[in-house]
Amino acid sequence: MSPSGGVEYTAVRELRGPLAVVEGVAGVGWDEFALISLATGERRHGVVLDADRELAVVQVLEGTAGMDPEGVRAAFTGSPLRVPVGTDWLGRVCNGRGEPLDGGPPVLGSGSAEVGGAPVNPVRREPPSDPVLTGVGAIDALTPLVRGQKLPVFSVAGLPHLELAAQIAAQATAAGEAFSVVFAGMGLTHADASFARDALEERSAAGELVLLLNTADDPVIERILTPRIALTVAEHLAFTEGRHVLVVMTDMTAYAEALREVSAARGEIPARRAYPGYLYSDLASLYERCGRVRGRPGSVTVLPVLTMPAGDITHPVPDLTGYITEGQIVLSSSVHARGVYPPLDALSSLSRLMRKGAGPGRTRDDHLDVAAQLLAALARARQIRDLADLVGEAALSPTDRRYLDFDEAFLRDFVHQRSDGRRDLDDALERGWRTLLTLPRGQLAMLPARLLDAHGARDAPDEETPR
Repeated sequence: MSPSGGVEYTAVRELRGPLAVVEGVAGVGWDEFALISLATGERRHGVVLDADRELAVVQVLEGTAGMDPEGVRAAFTGSPLRVPVGTDWLGRVCNGRGEPLDGGPPVLGSGSAEVGGAPVNPVRREPPSDPVLTGVGAIDALTPLVRGQKLPVFSVAGLPHLELAAQIAAQATAAGEAFSVVFAGMGLTHADASFARDALEERSAAGELVLLLNTADDPVIERILTPRIALTVAEHLAFTEGRHVLVVMTDMTAYAEALREVSAARGEIPARRAYPGYLYSDLASLYERCGRVRGRPGSVTVLPVLTMPAGDITHPVPDLTGYITEGQIVLSSSVHARGVYPPLDALSSLSRLMRKGAGPGRTRDDHLDVAAQLLAALARARQIRDLADLVGEAALSPTDRRYLDFDEAFLRDFVHQRSDGRRDLDDALERGWRTLLTLPRGQLAMLPARLLDAHGARDAPDEETPR
């Protein structure tokens, strides 16, 4: 990532937060990479945020702490920031700037690419298809992740979203095809970073994982760079090396807050909740780098994880993310309080591309039918539970009480699994069938008769007509 410097400029007018304002520059453009030398001999790196009238605003990737404006020299390279790309990244653990944390040599790669990426011609895009199996039964059955999809996880502080992200990164597969994972952690505590390294150690040792860890005490600018490096590495692994790549990015709320901090340092006019007005386009520049390209092997699938401040789904980060992405996996505090992992809120979760990656020829012929019936039954069970809170369970009909049993079985037998255990899709769907068969046959109107016969569904003597 080190450029060969050209003309050096020494007139640093101001150091403002993570920014350095260099004056007297000529021929410097936006997004240009800079090499910054300190009087002590230390070298830092920067990216030009703005250039106008012989002034350049440079964001210093390592931060400006300890810098003296009098002894700073800045050299501009004339090109955007580039990072090495290639299979050398696999098995490595690096910080948010791509520098090794595992004691190994710097990552060199077979070539280099701009961290900003290159837009994909919409005409060349292939629709997402075929599943990425996460090994989390409830997700694979109800909200399957499709190759080339962007599917966020919405969570709340205190829920095990990092555990879920690490579990998916550790055990996801693409039906036996060449598969890699790029895990980008942003704003993590040191305990969380250590947990992620331990949880992903086996996959990293197998040469199937790239791990980028930005901790909360790292420079804020590095947090903005981390997901871009992750996606740049993933694009090369997918479209050049022919792998199916899953990019897990957590926590996007920490990323957005870093963006807000830099925006405030630049003196920009704030928008909603003091986030910059370009938050939507900035998030889109990350999320839209996933997909499949006609004529190229491989795919990039993105799973961003974000925490909703105070559980507010209308907060700008989850709100804008929902506009850009193709569904959401929502985690629930109430389900977590019942001791269920993962604490999935199934009725609030949705994969809009589910039919592209599930069903006949892709997973199982009964997959879509079972998922639809599970969600329909769960919706009625929740209505009946609300009714029971008003009138008491004794006032419910026998069938209504069966729905309460279904609700409990749904969480305990279908959703709940060990955080370090893998559940394949067949097991998940069979658990779904067992859960559904706690209901009378007449309540399973969304399942074909041939499937009900095959699984031994029976009428109950007290069965009622479905409402």
